[in-house]
Order: sequence, then C-alpha cells, then structure tokens
Amino acid sequence: MTLIRNDAEQKAYDKSLHPGLTHGWNGGVNVGFSVARGNSQTENLALAFNAVHPTLNDKISMYSSIIYTTNNLATPSSVANLETGGIRYDRNIDSKLFGFVGADFMSNGLQYLGLRSVGSGGLGFHAVKSPTTTLDFLAGINYTHETYHYIPAVPPIPATPGVTNNFAALTLGEDLMHKLGKSTVITQNLYFFPNLQDTGQYRGIFNLGTVTKISKWLGWQNQFGDIYVSNPPNGARKNDLVLTTGLNISFTH
Repeated sequence: MTLIRNDAEQKAYDKSLHPGLTHGWNGGVNVGFSVARGNSQTENLALAFNAVHPTLNDKISMYSSIIYTTNNLATPSSVANLETGGIRYDRNIDSKLFGFVGADFMSNGLQYLGLRSVGSGGLGFHAVKSPTTTLDFLAGINYTHETYHYIPAVPPIPATPGVTNNFAALTLGEDLMHKLGKSTVITQNLYFFPNLQDTGQYRGIFNLGTVTKISKWLGWQNQFGDIYVSNPPNGARKNDLVLTTGLNISFTH
C-alpha cells in the first residue's frame, strides 16, 4: 500500500520518526504524602519523576526520586531521607543488540551514605520487543565513587569514621515493561553490581511498580523497591525496603 502525503504531512511524519531533543518526550510525576498522629507523629513525602525520549535508533531515559520521612517522637527526628537520580542513553546496534552509557546518583540517610556516583557502560539485548511487552538484558562495567558519613556511637557499637570508596564493578541487569489491559502498566527491573576489586562485596537493586490510568493524564501508582548493600559501614543496615503509593501525573511533549 502506498501513502500519498502533502508537504506538511510528510514533514510531520518525518518529525515523528526523528524528533528533536526538545520533542518526543513522555513520562510522569508521582506524588505521595501521608501523615500520622497519636502514638506516632510522622510525615512521609514521596516524589518521583521519569522521562523517556525514544526514536527509531536510540533512547534517552531520565529518573529522579525523593523519599523523606520524619517522626517527631523519635530522636533524631529525621527517620528516612533517600534521594536517587540518573540518566541513560541507549543506541541500537541492530534490531536486537544495543549499547548504553549512564550515570546514577544516590544519597541515603539511613545508611549514612552522603553520595554514591556511578558511571556505567556496556551492551544490552532486546529479548522481547512488542507493543505490549519489552524485556531487556544488560551487561557492562561501571566505576563507583561513594562517600559515607561519620556514624556516632550507639553502645555497644562504637563510632565509625567516615569513609570514601572508589572501585570498578560489573553491571548486570534486566528491565521489563508489560501493558496489562488498556489501563495498567507494570514495570520491573533488577540490577546486580559485584565489586571487581573486593571479591564478595556487591550491591543489588530491585524495583516493581504499577501505574493504572484514571484519565488521560492522571493515574494511580504503586512502587516497591529493595536496595541492598553487602558492606555498609558498621551500624548501618544492609537492606532498605521502600513502598510508596500515590498519584501519577503523565505528560507527553
């Protein structure tokens, strides 16, 4: 079948195939907030942002999230303060294989992590790529720079001085997206980062989320995450489990 377009229609079609950097973005903003009073006095704020710029041959992905919880009956009053963000660029090599480079950042008050910066690169494989389901596997290498704050003594655990780590690690992971019916999207990813310079030490990240559309631009989101570090400073927990729910405001540009 041959389609005949006028100049304006052809220009619009070409632009849809190769959108400029300021066009072709889609994503959403998640907002969640809760307050409890009585035996506890807590406030919880969860904010997240994600945006994707896909074209025929490449894709730019960005994300950022903040989770902040306070308990005025606890000492200290700040209970949780987790901030993450990152950007990744994927470039198709052929219909199945792609290369990627990315940068990720994290600050985690519960683990006394001031800042972790990770620069990574490698190859990925489109195992499944359909209108309703995508499944990618990735493998590569990264360089990690992280700084942990001083941890005060909590008897019988002695104080732990601040420390800075620099090391190379592998990047192994998978990303899944599945559209369930007409209104719900399920996303899941799992990443594993074994340390190449200190064998036996590693990090792991698992995320599972859903977004259900209420209207064209408004939805309801649920997100579960598990962040694991095998060797946090003395006195810090290895696992951080995060569950958030709230509104999702989607956008397209």
